[in-house]
Amino acid sequence: MKLQDLFIFSSYSVISQKMRSFLTSLGIAIGVICVIFLTSLGEGLQSYIVSQFTQFGTNIIGISPGKTETFGMPLGAIGGTVRPLTFEDAEALERLPVIDVAVPVSAGSGEIEYGEKMRRSLVAGTGSDYDVIVDATDMLGEYLPHDNPKSPRSLAVLGPKLRDELFGDANPLGEIVRVNSERFRVIGVLPSKGDFLGIDLDDAIYIPMAKFQTMFNKNTFQELDVVHYENIQTEEAVASIKRLMIDRHGVEDITITTQEQMLETLGDIMKWLKFTVAAFGGISLLVGGVGIFTIMTVAVNERTSEIGVLRAVGASQKKIRDVFLLESIFLAILGAILGLTIGFASVNLALLFYPDMPIAIAWDYIVYAVFISLAIGLLAGFLPARAAAQLDPVEALRTD
Repeated sequence: MKLQDLFIFSSYSVISQKMRSFLTSLGIAIGVICVIFLTSLGEGLQSYIVSQFTQFGTNIIGISPGKTETFGMPLGAIGGTVRPLTFEDAEALERLPVIDVAVPVSAGSGEIEYGEKMRRSLVAGTGSDYDVIVDATDMLGEYLPHDNPKSPRSLAVLGPKLRDELFGDANPLGEIVRVNSERFRVIGVLPSKGDFLGIDLDDAIYIPMAKFQTMFNKNTFQELDVVHYENIQTEEAVASIKRLMIDRHGVEDITITTQEQMLETLGDIMKWLKFTVAAFGGISLLVGGVGIFTIMTVAVNERTSEIGVLRAVGASQKKIRDVFLLESIFLAILGAILGLTIGFASVNLALLFYPDMPIAIAWDYIVYAVFISLAIGLLAGFLPARAAAQLDPVEALRTD
């Protein structure tokens, strides 16, 4: 039996049983579809999170009160001795030659009122240079002025979504809003920045930090966001910050987080997430392999007399084995093609109906899925093919 005849014979056996071949390949197809869609969601989510972190630049460093240890607890939390971050700390940081701005940031939830309208939204206490952090060069009006940080004026800046909810198309500049019953004059509207790790930055009001601390009875900042100059290495900026804060506080009682660290941690998490969801698809591939094994075992039993005829006309055991191995591989290839077609179609349909869905093709996992499909087809067909090759030709010919 020539190689060409071997391919024709095996493919004809698959084509002649169209429905059975389709249903057998469906298990592999479902596994490939799961891998494509789930890993694409993971890849898109990773790209989305990275874009969220990098939209404000890559030279931002976060400083939080308390030294985070291995188990995630701030040093001194048990005894309640965590030293708060202060306006003096922010001013000292800004005097460092490597630092551009140091901006205190805290957030809470409050009721914002204008006339008869009221909305519960994010209330953010910030410093006057927060517009540098969020790159608000094209904002409406202006950001919070450089008042005395401890006794600022009652001024506020709105996020665009909150502006739309309270003012519609009207110009909000100069209008008075109430934040938890306290009056603030609106002096600006930030450009749209979207969500950041689940927080809607557009549905927020930004007020001076001292006003926020009084309103929420706080004596510290949730975080100090520090921007170092572009020509300064992050490691150099971190070292300068540590030296200054140890000199001011006596001990290293802060946690410094760089964007590189956050992106590296998130990257590791997303890699495991994609691997996990790909593993679910892999389980479906294994189930598809069981289906191929079952069908090929049935096919050997059904075609025993055919195997006897092939042996009688001179086909070797190797050729008989190759016939059934090729059939199982063809079924796996059919499943892979079907899975790729439906998988890519499902991704495109998802983007068509939900254009904002964070989804992107993870090509490496798709290639792995295809090769694993072929390997599963080969392994699933090996035992039935070997059983077919080992049949006694005389006994096979006697079978009806």
